[in-house]
Amino acid sequence: MCDTLVTITDAGVLFAKNSDRDPNEAQIMEFHPAGAGETQLTHTAIEPAPSYAVLISRPWWMWGAEIGANEHGVTIGNEAVFTRGVGKRDGTLLGMDLLRLALERAANRHEAVQTIVSLLEAHGQGGSCSYEHPSFTYDNSYLIADREGAVVLETAGRHWATEEVRHSRSISNGLTIAGFAQKYADPLRGRVAQCAARRSRTEASAKAATNDLDLMAALRNHGGDQPAYSLANGAISAPCAHPGGLLTSTQSTASWVGNASTGKHWVTATSAPCTSIFKPVEVAPLPLSEAFEVTNRFDERSMWWRHERVHRRWVANPAEYDDARAQRDQLERDWVNGESDQAWEQASLWEESLATTALVDQRPALVRRLWAKWDKQAGVWA
Repeated sequence: MCDTLVTITDAGVLFAKNSDRDPNEAQIMEFHPAGAGETQLTHTAIEPAPSYAVLISRPWWMWGAEIGANEHGVTIGNEAVFTRGVGKRDGTLLGMDLLRLALERAANRHEAVQTIVSLLEAHGQGGSCSYEHPSFTYDNSYLIADREGAVVLETAGRHWATEEVRHSRSISNGLTIAGFAQKYADPLRGRVAQCAARRSRTEASAKAATNDLDLMAALRNHGGDQPAYSLANGAISAPCAHPGGLLTSTQSTASWVGNASTGKHWVTATSAPCTSIFKPVEVAPLPLSEAFEVTNRFDERSMWWRHERVHRRWVANPAEYDDARAQRDQLERDWVNGESDQAWEQASLWEESLATTALVDQRPALVRRLWAKWDKQAGVWA
């Protein structure tokens, strides 16, 4: 369950996304230079085409990406959408594969739409969308920004619809384009995903945002001071999602804020924006590159996994991290409003300074039990 939002301002086309996946599904930030393009995707092979340089955030086991930008300013986030009435899925292209292919092949938002639509019509979409739950599949919607504007693309099987963004817009896990949504949306699964509740919050945030800091705050929104857990869904009724319910196990595993007009982006490269810090990046080699295989098991070499030992303590008792939160917010303000050349080094020092002693877990009993299971599966405390 994810949220993507955009607002068109005098400062540029501002974009933000939380990628929500399973708790142990590490995500990897990668830069790929321009080249010949690849043929082997997550579940299938495809004809090659020349590729632009891209910066992406992808789940460790996928070829495709949840979020990304390319050298021409095209910036895309996708959302799982639950549909009906489209028949059996007859393709093996993931929505995340389509997102990365669009970044590699498109120089503006209109070319990105055409890339996704042509591949969708030719190959269909389908295949397992979860490593932990192989039978889980879904269709996709996209919020596609470039230097001049943004467009929403929604799909259902091989069907699709688009809507140009006039000022601000957000998408979540439900179809929204008039007519298309009424024809294809699955309202029951949409209610379980709490997409309407999250979208109402992100729509309000998008309308009010004027800068990158506003969008960082929007992605950290819990709908209150702390996550509110339900027995069925955990805490997924607000953009900063946390797992802990009987029906869903999703949490925000990567976050991205960017200005498609200027090419300046901010990424956590870690899970849970409420416990993470946004660091500056451009579509260029990253300050920190992880040249080893990241998986769903804890690895001290991985920035994503190192942060999990902080994140999993922090969310257990958020009040204990009030000082850390204030320090983080000040660092982000300093970077956005001034120099950020040393941001990655300062971010590492900030995280290393955080308390890692055991805390009293304040969450409901079910949430504690589920996290104990996920921690054991990943070997976080081994």
